[in-house]
Amino acid sequence: MTALPPWIDDRIDHDFTKKLTQEHVVETMLHANRPFFSAEQIRARVTPDVSKETVRNRLNELRELDVVSTEAYPDTITLYYINHPESAWPVSPEGRQALAHETPLDTLSVTDFVRLRNPAGIRTLVLAGFQLSLVLFSLGAVTTVLSVDIALGSGVRLWAAAGNLFLVCLALLIAERTARQLRGDGPGGLAPWSNGREDERQ
Repeated sequence: MTALPPWIDDRIDHDFTKKLTQEHVVETMLHANRPFFSAEQIRARVTPDVSKETVRNRLNELRELDVVSTEAYPDTITLYYINHPESAWPVSPEGRQALAHETPLDTLSVTDFVRLRNPAGIRTLVLAGFQLSLVLFSLGAVTTVLSVDIALGSGVRLWAAAGNLFLVCLALLIAERTARQLRGDGPGGLAPWSNGREDERQ
């Protein structure tokens, strides 16, 4: 890794007795191709493997040294970024673009889900579950009217529900990709030979 900028190097604590150092956290943030991070995103990038609490401790230390600053997006997610003296964050054009593509589910880890520590991500997951439940209820009503049974069966009801939910998600994924293909290339884009003919024309 290259040397840290002097304004950072002069402020941080060069204590190499800790498993995760301030220097390592700053280097990880500087060399990543993104303007901001959640604690979980930094934890996933650093080596050795450490807990999110350890990462937060280093980030809080860097924040006290005015090397790192924070923003809340949304209210339940804290984002960290390098507090460059020459920039006024938020929000840079890169930051706006990244925020536009960031969702609460991107920061929801298995640990956070089990410990219920990411309310925004969990609420997004629950909302998706409610929407899929509505789809299943609607399909159940349609199959009842048509007197057909396309649902998976099992002696264990949770397994049957999981299997049916998987099939619905798979069908929605295929439908979304088909719709995207139709919007982009029209009906001809679905034909397996369409790409070859387009190449011949070019």
